[in-house]
Amino acid sequence: MRIGVLTSGGDAPGMNAAIRAVVRKGLSVGCEVIGIRRGYAGLLANDVEALDVSSVADIIHRGGTYLRTARSDEFVTPAGQERALEVLRLNGIEGLVVIGGDGSFRGAERLYRQGIMTVGVPATIDNDIPGTEETIGFDTAVNTAVEAIDRIRDTATSHERIFIIEVMGRDAGMIALQAGLAGGAESILVPEEPLALTEVCQRLGQSHLRGKLYSIIVVSEGVTSGYAVSKFIMETCGLETRVTVLGHVQRGGTPSARDRILATIMGAEAVDVLSRGQGGMMVGMQGGRIVVSAIGEALKQPPYFDTNMYNLAVVLAK
Repeated sequence: MRIGVLTSGGDAPGMNAAIRAVVRKGLSVGCEVIGIRRGYAGLLANDVEALDVSSVADIIHRGGTYLRTARSDEFVTPAGQERALEVLRLNGIEGLVVIGGDGSFRGAERLYRQGIMTVGVPATIDNDIPGTEETIGFDTAVNTAVEAIDRIRDTATSHERIFIIEVMGRDAGMIALQAGLAGGAESILVPEEPLALTEVCQRLGQSHLRGKLYSIIVVSEGVTSGYAVSKFIMETCGLETRVTVLGHVQRGGTPSARDRILATIMGAEAVDVLSRGQGGMMVGMQGGRIVVSAIGEALKQPPYFDTNMYNLAVVLAK
C-alpha cells in the first residue's frame, strides 16, 4: 500500500513527531510513504517526495513541520478537489494521513467522499477539534503561556499593576483556561463561558479591598482583544493596566514530552486505521485512551471544553 502524509493549516509543536510516526510505522508494515509538502496547496502542485527512515531522523524534538504547511483557497473548489484526486492517483496514493485542524479535517472528509481513504490526526494548539479531548501542540502552547504568565507576574507584583495577557485559541478558550488556572489568574475570559467586564471590575475591586495590589487577567482571543479589556478597566474602574499579547510565540518551540508522545501514538494509529482499510476517520484521545471515529460525525459535535475546570478556576480566584 502506498500512503501519503501532509500537514495543513497552522503549525503546531509535535507535528514532526506525528510525521515521523506515520513514516516509520508505515514502513514497518510494508507501506510506501509519500510526503506531500505545503499541505493541500502542495498536493495540487504535485509537490511530493518519497520518505524513508532517514528522511524523518532527528525531527521528533523540532517545532514547526518538516513538510511545511500552507492554506489553499483553490482546494475547497470542485476543480481544486478534482485536481487533488488526479495528483493522488498519479502518484498511486491509496490512503492519506492529514495532520492538522478542523479545516484540514474537512478537506480530508471531502477527499474521502470522492473515494480516497483518509485519516485525520488532530494537530492544533487551539484544542478545538470535536472527537478528541486533546490535540497535538496544545500542551506545549499552554506551557509557553504559563511561563509567560509567571514572568509577567513578577513585574505585576513589583509595580502593583494589573496585567492583561491575551492568548491564542481562535474561537476556543482551552489555552486561556488551562494557562490561567496554572498561572493563578484572577479572571479568565473564554468564549464558552461569557463573563461581563463589569464583573471583572468587581473582582478587581474585591481583590483591592483584601489588600491585593496587582492582578493577572487572561483573555482568549476569541472573546475580544486584550487592549479592549484594558481600555474598559481603565475607563470604568480607573485602574492602571498593561497588556501583553503572546501571539505566535505560542505556536513555535520544542514540543513538550506530552505532545511528542501524543503525536507518536496518534500517527502510528492513523497508519493502523488505513491498514485496516478504513477511511474518513480521525484519531482522537478520550478518557486517556486512543479512539477512532468518523470525521463527518465528529465535526457535527461541539469542541471539547472542560466546564468543571473552569468552575474550579472561578472558585480558586476568589
